[in-house]
Amino acid sequence: MLSWDRLVDPDELIRSTSGPPETVTPMRFATVICYSDGERKTQRMRWGFVPSHAHDPMVGTKFIHARAETLDEKPTFRDAFFNRRGLVVVHTFNEGREITPRKTEQHVITPRDGKPLAIAVIWEHWAGAPAPGLDSFAMVTAPANRLIGTITDRMPAVVPPEDWATWLGETPARVDELKAILLPVESDWEMQPEKPKREPPPPRQASLF
Repeated sequence: MLSWDRLVDPDELIRSTSGPPETVTPMRFATVICYSDGERKTQRMRWGFVPSHAHDPMVGTKFIHARAETLDEKPTFRDAFFNRRGLVVVHTFNEGREITPRKTEQHVITPRDGKPLAIAVIWEHWAGAPAPGLDSFAMVTAPANRLIGTITDRMPAVVPPEDWATWLGETPARVDELKAILLPVESDWEMQPEKPKREPPPPRQASLF
């Protein structure tokens, strides 16, 4: 993941990196690009969508993903889809191939041109926590493209730079225009099985002498 204090356009985003990359997993925080008060901003939000009416922020564990096809229909996501759309920018993302119901083989997807990808999200503010509350998001998913379809049937909805303004809400758009942005992306990506993490060596026993 990449983080910036403020973003104006895709070219600036690609040029203006700061800080080390971070790995973001469900229920951890990520930097989300959103549009409010007439400008693009970034906001740290937790991955795991918490509806505004929720009594417990841990309900976010149930809302990690939101299907692109039904964003305008599902009561949980509908208002956020119409009013609070954002982007999370990544250099890579993972998808898993199910080996058994309890085991998946993770694959890393990387653009061959090295440019970052912007993944569509919807977000919500929950005021039930101590001030200033909790901002959280769900990743929008689309049917898998041909590459990712070899291991699973869904993938993140990737928003091309030319559609950022429409998705973020800077440019007015109809529902069908927004959903058209979320179609599967066919691109020059590389997919490789994730290398297993090396286990740290066991600590040496202290000398008894």
